Amino acid sequence: MSRFPATRLRRWRRTPALRAMTREATVAASDFVYPLFVTAGATVRREVPSMPGVHQLSADGELEREIAEVADLGIGAVILFGLPATKDGQATQAYAAGAPVQRAIGLIKKAAPELVVITDVCLCEYTDHGHCGIIREGVVDNDSTLDLLGKVAVSHVAAGADVVAPSGMMDGMVGAIRAALDAAGHADTAILSYAVKYASAFYGPFRDAAQSPPAFGDRKSHQMDPANVREALRECELDVGEGADALMVKPALPYLDVVRAVRERFPLPLAAYNVSGEYAMVKAAAAKGWLDERACVLELLTGIRRAGADLILTYHAKDAARWLREA
Repeated sequence: MSRFPATRLRRWRRTPALRAMTREATVAASDFVYPLFVTAGATVRREVPSMPGVHQLSADGELEREIAEVADLGIGAVILFGLPATKDGQATQAYAAGAPVQRAIGLIKKAAPELVVITDVCLCEYTDHGHCGIIREGVVDNDSTLDLLGKVAVSHVAAGADVVAPSGMMDGMVGAIRAALDAAGHADTAILSYAVKYASAFYGPFRDAAQSPPAFGDRKSHQMDPANVREALRECELDVGEGADALMVKPALPYLDVVRAVRERFPLPLAAYNVSGEYAMVKAAAAKGWLDERACVLELLTGIRRAGADLILTYHAKDAARWLREA
């Protein structure tokens, strides 16, 4: 085996062109899924204080302008989260025909027909208690929540969604949604399952953006323990068996080992969610001048791709797409 000085790995690092030729993991705007928070009301563009650059948008000209920018940047997809005008214990606005997400889907499909529209399917943004399912005797009732999730998914696809993404970590959610979609004539619609969603401390800013903090307790009874990886593989296996067409790991950065483990076990498309807390940390440090935002964002996105993710859900999508275009 050749050794120094005959072997010099620096030979492929000398110039940008040489480095590009031998780069193992690449990042492109088409890999990104950009999260959007769609709110009730008109002419609303409200910045989320804990997420600089991220806004709650009404499903009108404000959303149209955002979609035009996203499409122009070559971003592959958006994922929609809804902020309804009213909330109740049964999450009725989650499947209402005129609710913000349903309206937004139609608007996006007219404004940018080729843009992939994914919808988050969960109840936490629509319940008056902020939990991801129906509450019975003070706890989330898994099984009574499943029919509602199917109903929500059908309403999204009827409005024009390309992909539905259940995120509530209810046991059996993928199977219930697959059955509901098939029964409604939507057998061709894909399910991107949040199969591996940890009970993470990195979700705080999202709950500001989606106005969905739990009114009591927490979500540890259904979201995963951050210490577990074998359980993550079991979650994936069950969801694949129920009909999931793609899998997701959330969050991304503290769980890159999990992304790699899922990638090596399952051949399905794999997404990783670069979540709100990860975004907010970089933004805060960059605002203080402690980090080079551009360099750090492109490095962390490359790391997520290198771990094995095909798709990256990230609030950095627009900035990263611009930087990649300039490179």
